[in-house]
Amino acid sequence: MKDILKAPFVEEMKKTTANMYRLGWDERNGGNISYLLDEREVGEYLDLKRVIRTIPTGFCAPSLAGKIFIVTGTGKYFKNVEKDPENNLGIIRISKDGKDAELLWGYSDGGKFTSELPAHLMSHAARLKVDPENRVVMHSHPTYTLAMNYVHELDEKKFTHTLWEMCTECIVVFPDGVGVLPWMLCGTNSIGEATAEKMKEFRLVIWAMHGIYGAGKTLDETFGLIETVEKAAQIYMLTAHLPRLNTIKDEDMVKLAEFFKVKYRKDFLNL
Repeated sequence: MKDILKAPFVEEMKKTTANMYRLGWDERNGGNISYLLDEREVGEYLDLKRVIRTIPTGFCAPSLAGKIFIVTGTGKYFKNVEKDPENNLGIIRISKDGKDAELLWGYSDGGKFTSELPAHLMSHAARLKVDPENRVVMHSHPTYTLAMNYVHELDEKKFTHTLWEMCTECIVVFPDGVGVLPWMLCGTNSIGEATAEKMKEFRLVIWAMHGIYGAGKTLDETFGLIETVEKAAQIYMLTAHLPRLNTIKDEDMVKLAEFFKVKYRKDFLNL
């Protein structure tokens, strides 16, 4: 067997969590990531017949049965993942009945996956139906995106339109827009169900006064989606109190979307 600590997916998780903490998106134990892995690749590093222990997920996900994920741990700080991945991360396989997580590696102190795993699994199930290559679900608390929640209408069209206006790249990076949920109690199946419903049409979902959920094909892509929203929110918060002399017009956004051949939400523009 190869050394699991040198596996590309472990290295990616270490780098991504370190970056998210460095940027101030994931204070303390805020935020979580789940990443759907390739079974054959995992089999090069772990004995897939060896289950360390079985942990109830609190949610039944039959469509994900047998699938393997690397997931950040509950109560774990992103700043510690890089130095101690075996304690702060875990590799789990969803049981045949979809109700339990079979721990294959990690959570070495006896811990378990993030308390928001049900929300992640629901989002994975929803996104895989839209795009079978969407393998990552990422949740964080980006500072300016959160600040924007308090001063901007929490309307999907208006929120997306404002973000698109802030940076030329925005409509190209997230042409499907940003979904928005009202404040809801976190760590519950209710917020997971609501997020999964939004994930049917958005790769990005705002949890009002809490943070953001992103989904993508890779850790890099998903990180980049959230990073672009955060940059746009930062520009908005730096300029919202000032008279606006210039902006990106809707007809210019159409030119951008068509030039880069992205499928964009035409109903989110004012034409």
